[in-house]
Amino acid sequence: MKLAKNIERLGTESAFKILAEAKKLEAEGKKIIHLSLGQPDFKSPKHVVEATKKALDDGHHGYVLPNGIFECRQAVTRKIKKLYDADIDPERVIIMPGGKPTMYYAITLFGEPGAEIIYPDPGFPIYESMINYTGAKPIPINMLENKDFSINPEKVLSLINKNTRLLILNNPNNPTGAFTEKNKIDILAQGLKKFPNVAILSDEIYSRQIFDEKEMPTFFNYPHLYDRLIILDGWSKAYSMTGWRLGWSVWPENLIDHVIKFCVNNHSCVNAAIQYGAIAALNGPDDPINLMMEKFSKRRKLIFDGLNNIDGIECVLPGGGFYAFPKVIKTGLSGIDFAKKCLYEAGVAIVPGTAFGKKAIDHVRFSFAASQDNISMALENIKKMLR
Repeated sequence: MKLAKNIERLGTESAFKILAEAKKLEAEGKKIIHLSLGQPDFKSPKHVVEATKKALDDGHHGYVLPNGIFECRQAVTRKIKKLYDADIDPERVIIMPGGKPTMYYAITLFGEPGAEIIYPDPGFPIYESMINYTGAKPIPINMLENKDFSINPEKVLSLINKNTRLLILNNPNNPTGAFTEKNKIDILAQGLKKFPNVAILSDEIYSRQIFDEKEMPTFFNYPHLYDRLIILDGWSKAYSMTGWRLGWSVWPENLIDHVIKFCVNNHSCVNAAIQYGAIAALNGPDDPINLMMEKFSKRRKLIFDGLNNIDGIECVLPGGGFYAFPKVIKTGLSGIDFAKKCLYEAGVAIVPGTAFGKKAIDHVRFSFAASQDNISMALENIKKMLR
């Protein structure tokens, strides 16, 4: 068989490879503490599960619209209105099987040889993977230049040229846990007025997981960008529904027909019954999110203090999400070697920084979506490992 050349340019997500390695070690009898995967360690809300069961009992077993059932899209727009006071037409909302299809479709719409796409580095690895797949030139934003890993609006704007088609942003950020506040996003949004041909993909999947009672500086705040703005969000992180494969995105009106064609060609439609669970999540109380964030706040402090108390490790306080991204080079190990040593000697599964971009050779990512006991044990094991 002769495969298409672009397949060779497709990357992957290393966290799943590390999970497989960890599971293999567990099968051999070794105890592993999992701090690698980016998923909350909470059950999906009970009322969401019950609504999905009811939808199945009520006979919602067939195909639905490729852009999502209307009631689900309405629920998304109501939530946007409640959270951000933005009025969005449900026809601009598309329900997706997770967040990655939105990335895939957006990057494919704009990416081709000769085009440039700007993306965060380190960042979610699928951004760079898909840019390379399309043949476009990936232009990295060095997220390590600022001590707190926040977005530097002037730096981002300086990367734009006549070949730039798409700007990808992720706030709060995976893998760094950085949170960029509204004053910086305001500068960036204002500066983007000078580049009317550049589309924006704002990945806001961690929008409900921000610490210290700070507000999400969503791009819904900037109506002047709506005609070229794509916003990605969903249920996976906020409602602990990663395995449901359920996301939503808002698109410019002139792209909707193209995106629906992608949906029809790729997945036809999102599972009917779970969209009723999605409605229940958005219409229901925020108690599950608030409880999760209470626990994440305690874990954040635990892992931040614990990592900084280990010789050779420097950690910035995460502002959002549930990740810490410490620098480990002063231990005498690169991020790759440190992560490998943690897995095989300390029994702690983490992800090397280079899984998220070439610039992060000195870093590793810890997910603190784990119990406080497990986090404490992991920190103790790593401290012993480095003695």
